[in-house]
Amino acid sequence: MALDRDARIRRTKFRAWHRGTREADYMIGGFFDRHGAGFSEEDFLWFERLLEEQDVDIMAWGLGTQTVPEPFDVPLMEKFKRLDFIEIPR
Repeated sequence: MALDRDARIRRTKFRAWHRGTREADYMIGGFFDRHGAGFSEEDFLWFERLLEEQDVDIMAWGLGTQTVPEPFDVPLMEKFKRLDFIEIPR
């Protein structure tokens, strides 16, 4: 059974913000908070596949310390690499 869009957003947001480290939460969760509401179906599929990857790899791709693998090297990854969506609470 397919999730409706609201349920899918809630589920994906939870997965994006519960990665295991605070740094990954801010990077991956922050990206979803900034861009997730506007995701197309293709964007959702890309992000859901991204969430299956290891945090250290995702973070390295975002920071530019590792080459982004071809399946993830799409325009959304370019937005992710900007890191202009991270808001660290004080």
